[in-house]
Amino acid sequence: MKRLLTLTSALVALASSKAAMAEYGLNMTQGITEVSKDIYDLHMMVFWVCVVIGIVVFGAMFYAIIAHRKSKGHKAAHFHESTTVEFIWTGIPILILIAMAIPASKTLIDIEVLDKADMTIKVTGHQWKWQYDYPEEGIGFISNLSQSSKDVMDDREKGSAAKREALDASGDTYLLSVDNHLVIPVDTTVRFLITSNDVIHSWWVPAFAVKQDANPGFINDAWARPTEIGTYRGQCAELCGKEHGFMPIVIDVVSKADYAVWVAEQQGAAAAAAVAATRQWSEDDLMAQGETLYNTNCAGCHMTDGTGGYGPAIKGSDIANDDAADHLNIVINGKNGMPSFKMLGDSDLAAVITYERRAFGNTGSVVQPSDVTSAR
Repeated sequence: MKRLLTLTSALVALASSKAAMAEYGLNMTQGITEVSKDIYDLHMMVFWVCVVIGIVVFGAMFYAIIAHRKSKGHKAAHFHESTTVEFIWTGIPILILIAMAIPASKTLIDIEVLDKADMTIKVTGHQWKWQYDYPEEGIGFISNLSQSSKDVMDDREKGSAAKREALDASGDTYLLSVDNHLVIPVDTTVRFLITSNDVIHSWWVPAFAVKQDANPGFINDAWARPTEIGTYRGQCAELCGKEHGFMPIVIDVVSKADYAVWVAEQQGAAAAAAVAATRQWSEDDLMAQGETLYNTNCAGCHMTDGTGGYGPAIKGSDIANDDAADHLNIVINGKNGMPSFKMLGDSDLAAVITYERRAFGNTGSVVQPSDVTSAR
């Protein structure tokens, strides 16, 4: 009895705790697109149909049990087939299903059919990050899990829970924040072309009612027309590897004027990167930029100190200390379990490779962007 009371007290305390109730909700969210709202309305319609059916069925059952119980002198009736009853309990469910199928079919058609999009964004899944390209604007970038979340993950001290709460309170939500947000204008129909560079991913944004698989070698599409300005989050919804849970999506829906300003800034940054790839960099500049890129893209497998973990050690390795050609080849094209990083620009690749070759006590040569251009 004492153990039972202790267990009961523990369960009650857990159920009433702030952590247990943090994600508790009574219903699905409506989202910010017409399709997401249609899905919500469909969900609510089916829910209330089920409620009414439950009330009728269980009401009749409990009434029969109570009103016709043996203690009141009732005896079980003996009867067989009834054409009327058969017709009622077959015909009514069919009518209910038809009534639900009509709006459901309309919503499914709206999800799949897009007559004309105002803009297109290509979404490419990588282990474990997203790449976004705007073909019409001529810009693109990689979106990684934010460094603030990685810092909390790397902290093994008892204060980690408090640091996660502080991170959430700051607005940089733990494990649901990225370094580069996808930005789209409000009241604009956006077509998403979704694919993968390695394994199967799934691009899922609940507020947009979009959940589409990203398959290597194939392009799937989805669309959304957001109607409310704000920041909306999603995640990879496919088990794509060891860091599957660290592949979030963050979308900023902004005004059309703010979107135009953002595009101009991105185009300027892309032009500057193209110019930077044609010049000689100092070793200090390469190391400074390379450290940030290494922590973002490489430390998850090779560790921040280069000693290796899921991947081999960089510190003291032959690949980082011998000829740079092999190092360039493996980073650009990948090898075995290591993914390709060819989506990075020449300057970024030169910086991160130089950092790997000169940090952790390594004595490898400096790599310039021109070396990366030639290796491609």
